[in-house]
Amino acid sequence: MQKQTIFILFAFIIAMSACKTETTMNTNPFFNEYEAPFGVAPFSEIKPEHFKPAFEAGIKEQQQNIALIVENVNKPTFENTVEALEYSGPLLTKVSSVFYNLTSANTNDELKEIAKEIAPLISKQNDDIYLNEDLFKRIKTLYDNKEELSLSGEQAMLLEKSYEAFVRGGANLPAESKDEFRKVNEELSLLTLKFGDNILNETNDYKLVIENEEDLAGLTKGQIDAAAKTAKDNGQEGKWIFTTQNSSIFPFLQNSSNRELREELFKAYINRGDNGNEFDNKENIKKIVSLRLKRAQLLGYKNHASFILEKNMAKTPEVVNAKLAFLMEKSLRMAKQEIADMQKIIDAEDGGFELEPWDWWFYAEKVKKEKFDLDESEIRPYFELKNVVDGIFYTANQLYGLQFEKRTDLPTPHPDAMSFDVKEADGAHVGILFMDLHPRESKRGGAWMSSYRKQEVKEGKTIAPIITMVCNFTSPTEDTPALLSYDEVTTLFHEFGHALHGLLSNCQYSTLSGTAVPRDFVELPSQVMEHWAAQPELLKVYGKHYQTGEVIPDELIAKIQNSAKFNQGFVTTEYLAAAILDMNYHTMTQPLEMDPNDFEKESLVKMNLMPEIVSRYRSTYFNHIFSGGYSAGYYAYIWSAILDSDAFQAFRENGIFDQETAIKFRRNVLEKGGTEDPMLLYKNFRGAEPDEKALLNDRGLI
Repeated sequence: MQKQTIFILFAFIIAMSACKTETTMNTNPFFNEYEAPFGVAPFSEIKPEHFKPAFEAGIKEQQQNIALIVENVNKPTFENTVEALEYSGPLLTKVSSVFYNLTSANTNDELKEIAKEIAPLISKQNDDIYLNEDLFKRIKTLYDNKEELSLSGEQAMLLEKSYEAFVRGGANLPAESKDEFRKVNEELSLLTLKFGDNILNETNDYKLVIENEEDLAGLTKGQIDAAAKTAKDNGQEGKWIFTTQNSSIFPFLQNSSNRELREELFKAYINRGDNGNEFDNKENIKKIVSLRLKRAQLLGYKNHASFILEKNMAKTPEVVNAKLAFLMEKSLRMAKQEIADMQKIIDAEDGGFELEPWDWWFYAEKVKKEKFDLDESEIRPYFELKNVVDGIFYTANQLYGLQFEKRTDLPTPHPDAMSFDVKEADGAHVGILFMDLHPRESKRGGAWMSSYRKQEVKEGKTIAPIITMVCNFTSPTEDTPALLSYDEVTTLFHEFGHALHGLLSNCQYSTLSGTAVPRDFVELPSQVMEHWAAQPELLKVYGKHYQTGEVIPDELIAKIQNSAKFNQGFVTTEYLAAAILDMNYHTMTQPLEMDPNDFEKESLVKMNLMPEIVSRYRSTYFNHIFSGGYSAGYYAYIWSAILDSDAFQAFRENGIFDQETAIKFRRNVLEKGGTEDPMLLYKNFRGAEPDEKALLNDRGLI
């Protein structure tokens, strides 16, 4: 009788537990099918407390699916091993895509804490997969016998990349090294997270508060109104606040005639992560660089750069360093002439001081006005954000027949975000595009494209992508819409190029689809789009005065085109300085023991960087390489620039909206993802390898 009572009680507890689990699952959006059109996530229903249970359940689900692969008594096949691994973690993919996009674009303290808890779990999960000897044995058996498998080209590529992922993930390490490898990965996952959080906190903490109206001299009405709005939003109505967000600091540096305030704001910007406070990143850098080196050497590589570049187009650090040195020599020569032009104006108009880094934007603007009769304040009124968005959509329509239908019935990642249903010319659904374009304290700086769902074909059904573009453009004010600088216009075109790469993907497997290509190829679709921004034919489509509706006049278009190569010495030099700094950190063969500031100074001296120019990213806020995915890869922008300048030459030759050229680019680049070797894809489009002369001409370096 007692045993029966205990059994009944135990059964009741189990039943209640099951009910509780079912209730929890039903209230957690990740455990249910999304009901919104196109399978868009119900963002407003997702709460911070939903993430950790969903991550844990997703990890468990994948572990169970991995066990089924390993325990399969049948001999390995592509379907029961490689394809089964590809589809092993649907819930984990589902929750990860939402979580990591939100922590970049709409984070808070709660999400930051969850990220710290999740990072080691994800690191362990990845290591558990790639260090699983039985699973690797099945993958290796297939890889060793791949010629006998009758695989399609994409299947063969997935097998190859799966095998490489295991080898690069430590599968061949001796048993005594695997624990050490795991510890390195776990520590890196937390350090890179901390680095990014520190930069966001530093950016949000600093505010230049101006109380006297005379200190606003030189600024445009739009800039002053935006600063007043920022002050009001921060509870300081009647004052003006400028921040280290790009949309705030660079217009200030460009226009403010108050040199002391320019210096203060500029130094606040370049000293982020280097203030000796709780957000200081110097020790994080030392640990990250040294741990990456340790991991690379465990895997048998000389340094981290050798490990990374092996899978890129460049292949070796020597190739990258030679290319960067060649370009740096040319850009330095031009930058020196630009300095001389600005110093001449200083001596004639102001006198008494030498050009400093915080003076560059201010006096470069004066040179541009003197040489080309072009003032940035002339341009902005013609670049209302809404019109520029219409311009990029028009471009995609003319090139690829795409249509963009604005939707107001879809959940969005943030109330500021817009959503669009992207369709083919015949109305067929392509995917969903989100645009989240203005800065806020919950969003990291910069601009990027990402995906909430990647394109793939599953069980014969095409899964359409859900893509997001995130930027930090000048915000509208009470009486003025968002007016973009020309630099912001090109940034919008750039990110839209990435978005098209994700939207137009036509691949079988998500691992290979969209932007899943080598780092030095991924910037081709984005950077080639920038070329359209300055084409007169297109400027007349999106360049309309926000007040009068007047189309941008030919005279102003001519000025924009004539000034296209202006300041390219500076732009290229500051970029190359950062790219070389990245390579210097990641070609080290010994742990980094010296202070990163000293290491940086030594690097800049060796590359002959003049004191008037600061590296585009100083070490302590170099998110791309210490928190993003560009370690030993920041050179990719200039590498891809060689590709994009040469690629756009095809459109120059045939017409900027030539259908045949556009279709060749779509079929051979945008649709292919990482299913083929990138140089082969490029040659299939262009007919030959890229000629770097196109880049040198575009930038005026020859």
